[in-house]
Amino acid sequence: MVKVSIILTAFNEERYIKKAIESILNQTFKDLELIVVNDGSTDNTLDIIKGFDDERIVLINQENMGPGASRNRALELAKGEYIMYLDGDDWYCEEAVEIAYEEIKSRDTDFTFYQMINYDDKTGEIYENDWFNLNIFDESFEDTVFNIKDFKGSIFDLSVGVCQKIYNASFLRKIDARFPEGIFFEDMPFFYYVLLKSERISIIKKHLYYRRKHDASITHVVDGKFLDTVPAGQELIRIFIENGWYDLYKFDLLAYKINGPRFALRDIEENYKIPLYELIKKDYCSIKDSQYYDDYIENLGPVKRKFFLDIIMSKDYDDFITLNQTNSSPA
Repeated sequence: MVKVSIILTAFNEERYIKKAIESILNQTFKDLELIVVNDGSTDNTLDIIKGFDDERIVLINQENMGPGASRNRALELAKGEYIMYLDGDDWYCEEAVEIAYEEIKSRDTDFTFYQMINYDDKTGEIYENDWFNLNIFDESFEDTVFNIKDFKGSIFDLSVGVCQKIYNASFLRKIDARFPEGIFFEDMPFFYYVLLKSERISIIKKHLYYRRKHDASITHVVDGKFLDTVPAGQELIRIFIENGWYDLYKFDLLAYKINGPRFALRDIEENYKIPLYELIKKDYCSIKDSQYYDDYIENLGPVKRKFFLDIIMSKDYDDFITLNQTNSSPA
């Protein structure tokens, strides 16, 4: 068994994949395998991957299945004691795996957070932010092991990105952790399932991961991928209900579920606004007919509750815009 399996999924990453792979092969920590999933790329991504001659590389070449299915398939094949993830347009610092491995091994955690730092592909600027710096965790969480019961803030203020953690592989398999397939934003339901199943967590306040911001980044362009904020939110609610976590977290959970599609509808490219509205309306109408409707009415703040009700009451997208632009709260 190798000590660390690093899972890298790539779709049309010919501009960046070489740097991503090199950042793994050049790690100070050598006892690793790199599982690269070429997820149906139509550019030169596959040729670039094949250009590396290193026995630690395991290549999965498949038709496009999406990030969730790709990560699930790689996890099934991973031989490492611990699991890390890298996106095809990002890279690790040279000591990332060594530092992450020593932390999770010595503290015997289920998973460990580490810091990420942002890189602007246009300007070359490297910059920090509170989210990826894990500033939500104060000094009392450093150099110790904790679980979510020790965390006094909202769990929905935590960074959900799968690439910002190192995981105990046996723990992931014990809880049967899997990514939802066929949608984007698959990190989010996966993270909350893993988080609430975990008993031992730690953090590393060091920047181990470089997160590249560029024009095609999923979080930079609010395009058709953001239609999946609806099914991702539905999957999140299902996980909380089925695992008995819903009542404990519903106040923040429902706000979190509403805000994803709400902000997406505000910012998404014009040609996707009606399709997204229709997905949201179908979701909210199903909630209206369910036992959980009163929870939304009672727990949402006035702005989110108005959005929720305006969607339900509107006849179409234009009618929703008219309703939502009024300042008066709906009855």
